[in-house]
Amino acid sequence: MTTNPPTTTLVSTATDIRDIKPPVAIPSGWEWLGWLAAALAALAVMLLAWSWWQRKRMQVAAVPPVPAHVRAKQKLAAALALIAQPKPFCILVSDTIRLYLEERFNFHAPERTTEEFLHELKSTPLLVSEQKEKLGDFLECCDLVKFAKFEPGERELRELHGSALRLVEETEPAMEPADVNSRNRAMAGDSALRTPQSALK
Repeated sequence: MTTNPPTTTLVSTATDIRDIKPPVAIPSGWEWLGWLAAALAALAVMLLAWSWWQRKRMQVAAVPPVPAHVRAKQKLAAALALIAQPKPFCILVSDTIRLYLEERFNFHAPERTTEEFLHELKSTPLLVSEQKEKLGDFLECCDLVKFAKFEPGERELRELHGSALRLVEETEPAMEPADVNSRNRAMAGDSALRTPQSALK
């Protein structure tokens, strides 16, 4: 005679059956190769970007600095617009000359009073005696306008401007041979452009 197992035994047996677990990944030991390849790729991209930026920067033509005497002449030309106003005119002209001398001869002109500057000027061999004398007269005349409320006429102001311009022209550096050749080529090109067509036939 066969006997059926109790109901409680069947239930417990059914609950003991569990789902199959997913496979466990076993490290192969070569994962570092993937990280290394990603790092090298990122480094290569950065190097290419840096190289491209360097080439672009080198392609941009560097603007040469404007020489001190050229900037001084430009400022003196601009000062003529103030010739009807003696004080602003003299301030601009004297400041231009002081800054030019500082840049050209390493004088500390802008920070010093006229008296201190003229005292230093006596011992420098960079200017001849006549230039020192004219510069002293120029600065003293500018000080009269700036501080003593002296108002010279336009003729005197133009003479003052002319002396400042002459000082710059007399002390500007000599033109290098390469600059002379460039200027001559430019002048030759201009004259060729002005040549009548009938002379070319």
